[in-house]
Amino acid sequence: MRRLFPVTDETAAPGVSSGTSGDGGGDVRGGGGGGGGGREWSLAELAAAYAYPETETETETETETETETGAGSGSGKGHKPWLRANMVSTLDGAAQHEGRSQPISCPADMRIFGTLRALADVVLVGAETVRQEGYRPARARAEFVAAREAAGQGPAAAIAVVSASLDLDFSLPLFTSPLVPTLILTGSAAPPDRVAAAEAAGARVVTAGEGAGVDPGRAVRALAERGYTRLLTEGGPRLLGQLVAAGVLDELCLTVAPMLTAGDAQRIAGGPSVTLPRRFTLKSMLEEDGFLFTRYARS
Repeated sequence: MRRLFPVTDETAAPGVSSGTSGDGGGDVRGGGGGGGGGREWSLAELAAAYAYPETETETETETETETETGAGSGSGKGHKPWLRANMVSTLDGAAQHEGRSQPISCPADMRIFGTLRALADVVLVGAETVRQEGYRPARARAEFVAAREAAGQGPAAAIAVVSASLDLDFSLPLFTSPLVPTLILTGSAAPPDRVAAAEAAGARVVTAGEGAGVDPGRAVRALAERGYTRLLTEGGPRLLGQLVAAGVLDELCLTVAPMLTAGDAQRIAGGPSVTLPRRFTLKSMLEEDGFLFTRYARS
């Protein structure tokens, strides 16, 4: 792997590779492909490259909900939330091939995927993506145990599913056997029987909108109130489009795959267009085997 931006005297980071692969628990972008463009970066190097920025402190008072969930105390306590997205796209803009992102991924993409999960407090994901990609709970990873403990984080990121209807299979491991309880973000008009079924399965239902839908800004605030301030979303495109339209996305980690698919696959963000395009600034760019791993932050 090489660093292309910011420009430095060396294109590859120093150190020794760990040779460890991606998350494995809930990986939705596993794929083939070889190395190239230098040696494989260690997970510690990737974690340093993708570290969350230090955000301003809002309050030093721990909320009652933080105490209830066990999240945050020392992790996101008192800090403003930072929402980053992690997505993959082909050269011609496809975010999926035949409905899944795996065919346009690569091993380096999966290492970054796993690293971003290991850095996050919570992973925000749309219900349709949960159904299509077969989401599983995030797992604890030995390489990140010490860092997460030092940051006051739990053993693994929580998964927060955005769903208006709660049309989800609550018998899946995502709900029955996560290391930390799965959250479901929904509107106040969610079907009571589905809310009861979710809670019976062990999920924690959070109201983050009036009516049936979820308000993106309210969802971010609700997670921050529970101590989840290092936020990561993995889409899908409809959810990412809603987050972009609401102006709550702070950072985009975009893998550009050296592939062309044609067809009518979705882009990384869908839904109605914004009134004015939102400008983001390039923060870093890595390369391996022709894949580009970019980071853009809100200008």
